[in-house]
Amino acid sequence: MGIVGIIGTIIVGFVVGLLARFFYPGAVNLGFWMTTLLGIGGSVVGGLIAGLLFKSGDGKFTPAGWIMSIIGAMLLIWAYLTFGR
Repeated sequence: MGIVGIIGTIIVGFVVGLLARFFYPGAVNLGFWMTTLLGIGGSVVGGLIAGLLFKSGDGKFTPAGWIMSIIGAMLLIWAYLTFGR
């Protein structure tokens, strides 16, 4: 993975993290890096769940992948707020 891939991962993680924070009920006070890390982690968790439930023949990142990434990030936010602090 080159520098462009790393920057792309950070950007996608941040966007997924922001959307997860928006949809998560209640106030979620997280900084930039924690939002990004939870977004990246949510993408991994959501990807694993989507891979088990749905089969993508070409392996592309689909809108369903975005939705599962946001749901995965919301699960991680819940776990972080419940157990991490």
